[in-house]
Amino acid sequence: MYERFRDKTCIVTGGARGIGAAIAYRLATEGCKTAILDIDEYAGKIREKEFASMGLKTIFIKADVSVEEEVSRAIDDVYKTFGSIDVLINNAGIGFSGKPIELQSIDEWRRVIDVNLTGPYLCSKHVVKYMKNRGGVIINIASTRALQSEPNTEPYSASKGGLLALTHALAISLAPYKIRVLAISPGWIDTSSWQIPKREPKLSPLDHRQHPAGRVGRPEDVAALVAFLASDEAEWITGVNIVIDGGMTVKMIYIDENIIEDSIATLIGDRELASMIRTFIENAKEDKEKVKEILKKALGNR
Repeated sequence: MYERFRDKTCIVTGGARGIGAAIAYRLATEGCKTAILDIDEYAGKIREKEFASMGLKTIFIKADVSVEEEVSRAIDDVYKTFGSIDVLINNAGIGFSGKPIELQSIDEWRRVIDVNLTGPYLCSKHVVKYMKNRGGVIINIASTRALQSEPNTEPYSASKGGLLALTHALAISLAPYKIRVLAISPGWIDTSSWQIPKREPKLSPLDHRQHPAGRVGRPEDVAALVAFLASDEAEWITGVNIVIDGGMTVKMIYIDENIIEDSIATLIGDRELASMIRTFIENAKEDKEKVKEILKKALGNR
């Protein structure tokens, strides 16, 4: 790859695993001196050693992005090591247990908000002093969950929604310093290959097929977008959120017999059997008890 980031320095929070690791790798391969900030010391040191063995200029610094003292110290250390900070990727984030709202504790809510929203705020706050005299780019990794939700995701969805608002606020506040601020909202990204150790993906044909683009996303997809947006080629882009989700958020879904048949065929790999199951379902509308008896008999009354 050509070196769009030669003589530049970037910070990637949560860069030891998953999407963050792929972003750190992509920027480093394009000539960027890369600092990985992560709370996971074990994974961070492994990633630092791995990248160094490839000849990439990478350091790992342990830091909890929700703690201002740790953020300030880590960013100062990056500047002392590399002499500049040009790009900040606010990627560090945590998920949520999925408990119903009446069972969610205030501590769980606060921890998700602290990491996913306060963390990017603090990191942005403390890099500005190093960017304001030379310009820079801040990219916040949000989520399509800022725009659409599954049940019982209130802390996570709220944190990512807040991150989009933080993005356009920072873009306006920091514009006089020639600091661009953007958000990226990934959809379904399989991070198996960027874990430590690597994992085998557990994806079905249906997982891929429901995406208009034909597959579940990969961390490399997000990393490629980050590399473009952080480069000088994107100098006229700021304050916006870019969705990267294989087309899922623009897809209208109507559940009908055709969708059910197609999904079954994809899952079991047999169109004829899927058609038979569809017919069976349609017959169940007319005589549910008869269909139940047939199934009980076929399944041995299990």
